[in-house]
Amino acid sequence: MPRLGVSTCLLFLAALSCQVAADGLVNEEVKRTVDLSTHLAKISAEILLSNQGDSAVHSFTLAVEPDLAQHLAYVGVSVKGDEEEDGILELKQITIQGQSGTFFKVQLPSSLAGGAKLRVKAEMVLSHVLKPFPTLITQAERQLVVFQGNHYLYSPYPTRSQSTRVRLASKTVESYTKLGNPSKNDEVIEYGPFRDVAPFSEDALKIHYENNSPFLTISSITRTIEVSHWGNIAVEETIDLRHTGASLKGPFSRYDYQRQSDSGISSVKSFKTILPASAQDVYYRDEIGNISTSHLQILEDSVEVEVRPRFPLFGGWKTHYIIGYNLPSYEYLYTLGDQYALKMRLVDHVYDDQVIDSLTIKLILPEGARNIHVDTPYQIDRMPDQLHYTYLDTFGRPVLVATKNNLVEQHIQDVVVHYTFNKILMLQEPLLVVGAFYILFFTVIIYVRLDFAITKDPAAEVRMKVASITEQVLTLVNKRLGLYRHMDEVVNRYKQSRDTGALNSGRKTLEADHRTLTNDISSLQARLKAEGSDLADKVGEVQKLDGQVKELVCRSCQEAERLVAGKVKKEAYIESEKTLASKRQELVTRIDSLLDAL
Repeated sequence: MPRLGVSTCLLFLAALSCQVAADGLVNEEVKRTVDLSTHLAKISAEILLSNQGDSAVHSFTLAVEPDLAQHLAYVGVSVKGDEEEDGILELKQITIQGQSGTFFKVQLPSSLAGGAKLRVKAEMVLSHVLKPFPTLITQAERQLVVFQGNHYLYSPYPTRSQSTRVRLASKTVESYTKLGNPSKNDEVIEYGPFRDVAPFSEDALKIHYENNSPFLTISSITRTIEVSHWGNIAVEETIDLRHTGASLKGPFSRYDYQRQSDSGISSVKSFKTILPASAQDVYYRDEIGNISTSHLQILEDSVEVEVRPRFPLFGGWKTHYIIGYNLPSYEYLYTLGDQYALKMRLVDHVYDDQVIDSLTIKLILPEGARNIHVDTPYQIDRMPDQLHYTYLDTFGRPVLVATKNNLVEQHIQDVVVHYTFNKILMLQEPLLVVGAFYILFFTVIIYVRLDFAITKDPAAEVRMKVASITEQVLTLVNKRLGLYRHMDEVVNRYKQSRDTGALNSGRKTLEADHRTLTNDISSLQARLKAEGSDLADKVGEVQKLDGQVKELVCRSCQEAERLVAGKVKKEAYIESEKTLASKRQELVTRIDSLLDAL
């Protein structure tokens, strides 16, 4: 009775799939490889397709079993040539009535005629399909996981011959299914070959083995890209990271962790993030501040950052950090007139065999960008656009927001954003700066010239007048002292040239200019006295001392005339000149002290 039930079920499945298999395709040979050496399940299958129908076919259907479909992160199909993969084929998700699972229509590069064969390679990456068992382990225990899959290739076409090779992370295997008497050699288990497998065949494959590879998962990552037409692209990633392996049971011993090499063997001490080769000004921090335990190494084709969290990550533990850097825009931004195209990675390499549960990307374009169009290598969910305001912005920068779930390394591909931008808007920010400074200076000029006092202060006005008069007095006194220095030069030239006319001319000029300056100072002295300032008395003392200085200058001139006329000897003249100079210097010093008091 059970055998009859199985036969009836197979006939029923064959009847449901007759519409799919009506094109006459058959899987002549299938070689599957299931890589379970990391925390991801990477399944690849080389399929020799044979068209046994009469008409040519242009596509075939690729299927994923229902139990694994929810874990599917990436699927890709390529044509296998004599050398290597000849090209990636276009996929489109479809549904098959009456069948469960996920199905993709794969477009062939050219029609496959009746009786012809084509070898293709299908690759799938499954996330969160390896389940820790037990789910709790101590710090000293090793991590065991369970994988449940299918012995057969889940396909809508009959399969003539199929073999499956499973690659594990270690030699330690607790148990595995024994369908078809498989062989085990170190980390490899080989199943098959299986002959004449019916369409949509399923048989549970279960392997319980040791896997201490890093079970790191990015719970969420927000990647912000800010584009500036002034030559820089700023990239910042905010990352929530957790260890999704077997949770730590019991306390954590830092002493054992550092002393024993196999303590916490499934934990994560650090990992390497790969940045673009032109990345600069790299920073790595969290809520506390900069994390100094990280290391950066500049390679020829990339920048490698060793990210070391503040504590090792055990199962169930998580961390949060921010990493950012700057890029030169000329390597990623292309322009033709007012047309711009930005070509950058949608997501970067955070660590080997990365898994991203939730990605949010925010692309901030320059203010004034319009006619925005996005070309993505795979489907993403666009959210409503936003506006971002930063320095010197007026109406905001457009922000493209998109999300996607369940990403792996195969999703590290370029996204191209096309937009138009009027180059005249480049002058907006410099003009805003110039205008701001102009308004500031103009406001200061107006402010210092306005009197905001409610009532006038007579004393303040008097002080301002006295200060103005005093400034004029200082200027005139300094000019008058300059006349004496000029007269000294005239006397020295006279002693050399013996030109009496030049001496008399200099003397007349001194008298005239001195008289004018002295009268001006006396007038200012009278104004100070009228304002009731006691500085008028000090100006009077300056006037008296200046008269004595003028008298000494005139005596020096007379002594020079006597020297030239031979009425006095040179030694006596020198002695007299020293005495006059000493008295004059003493008077000038007293005048300077009075000027300082003003």
